[in-house]
Amino acid sequence: MHKIFGIKESAEYIDREGAYLIPYRNNQIGVISTPKGYFFIGGGLENGESHSDCIKRECLEETGHLSYIENKLCSAETYTIHPTIGYFHPIQTYYLGQLLDKVSAPTEKDHILCWVEYKELKGNMFVEMQNWALEQLSLRLQVK
Repeated sequence: MHKIFGIKESAEYIDREGAYLIPYRNNQIGVISTPKGYFFIGGGLENGESHSDCIKRECLEETGHLSYIENKLCSAETYTIHPTIGYFHPIQTYYLGQLLDKVSAPTEKDHILCWVEYKELKGNMFVEMQNWALEQLSLRLQVK
């Protein structure tokens, strides 16, 4: 499943492809808490990086954990105006998976791994398309 958010204007957008892991255990979802709010674990692909490699790198940077990708959940993109980038077009793919052993300290100091129940996260992700992806998780796993 794929969903497009926003309206594409006749402007030059900066595309940013990203990959995100959504770990789920004991009726809780692993997310990153930052001063801005909740985000899924992941981020933008670096040059030549695969989705899998991006998720592995981002999991280490944000949580210090190794990761395991089970399967693709969904993807989404949005056309928006970013306060510093300008016309911005993030394209995000979300994967179900697991966080494995913690092997290092996170390098992103303002990113805190939290395990949160769906009902507390619903509608509270910082990014609109991540709220939609959370709904897709709920439908797939029958999470309430």
